[in-house]
Amino acid sequence: MKKRLLAAAIVLGVLGLSILPHNLCAESGETKVLNLGLTDHKVSEEELRKGDKLSTPHFNTPAVAYVLATNLKKGDSVEITLKNGEASLLHNIQELAEDQASLLLQAGKTGVPAGGWPEGTYTAAFELKRDGKSLINQSSAPVPFD
Repeated sequence: MKKRLLAAAIVLGVLGLSILPHNLCAESGETKVLNLGLTDHKVSEEELRKGDKLSTPHFNTPAVAYVLATNLKKGDSVEITLKNGEASLLHNIQELAEDQASLLLQAGKTGVPAGGWPEGTYTAAFELKRDGKSLINQSSAPVPFD
């Protein structure tokens, strides 16, 4: 019986298969951004995965930058920033305490600034650092707040 288990373990290893759940495997896939953008409300991972078009923020609505990323590793530093041109307005930074199959990170305001958002073109900027080096640095398409 022990020989059969050992043989099965060797075969699985040779084939590169794992009996661990997908989100627990060390090599479960490449880190990537699934969704990055701006909307006028806090979003859920479920809402983003459905793929429906999200409402665009305007000068007189809330504005939230969001990113949904996958296959993140313990120690990764992730940052989402709401920007107007090159100016950083609001940001959210996290350092991960453990591997995560997916992460939704958001930064913005669920209210409207007095007098509305300043005129300009807004973006959501995402940066992921691993071992102190920038691994992903990506921005959404620019959105004018009308």
